[in-house]
Amino acid sequence: MSATVATSQQMLLLLKMRGPQTAQQMAVLLDITSMGARRQLEAALGKGLVAFEDVADKVGRPSRRWSLTDAGHARFPDRHADLTLELIRQVRQLFGDEGMDKLIAAREAGSEAVYRACIDDGALLAERVASLALARDGEGYMADSEAQPDGSVLLVENHCPICAAATACQKFCRSELAIFQRVLGDDCMVERSEYLLEGGRRCVYRITPVRAT
Repeated sequence: MSATVATSQQMLLLLKMRGPQTAQQMAVLLDITSMGARRQLEAALGKGLVAFEDVADKVGRPSRRWSLTDAGHARFPDRHADLTLELIRQVRQLFGDEGMDKLIAAREAGSEAVYRACIDDGALLAERVASLALARDGEGYMADSEAQPDGSVLLVENHCPICAAATACQKFCRSELAIFQRVLGDDCMVERSEYLLEGGRRCVYRITPVRAT
């Protein structure tokens, strides 16, 4: 793999993980010159992988923010979306909505068991969320946890490997909040603050400690 190809792939990954960035920000992240970053972005623009928006700052001229297009997002794995959609169609056709509900319930139970095995109930909240993020990352969600100044912790998922399935049947992610709540414990509250299927760039969950009174 050439250095140019490696840099372009790393650039797409950074845009996936961090969201819109300026050419200068990309240059710093990639450890290349600003001119080099602009060339990489313009090359990706020509391939339809990125787009830009000029955003007015408080002072000075507008800054150009670059982000992934749908084609850019499609560069990341989706667990064979076509096969998944075909399976969903066949399950509905053969077993109806009741069969679909049973399939999803079984998947949820399996996921919850995996998460419980990864999380130490006696650990601090931030450590529990980090363990959950690690498990989700292993499933392809490009997940991470971020401690916040107010004591809450964010579970950030930059990619949805089952996006096609969830779009076709939103029941696939209907109970994630409930599962996360159960595996993280009753000393916290889990809320979804950003949702990919409602126009968000990613899925983000805010986990807030519940103060004893």
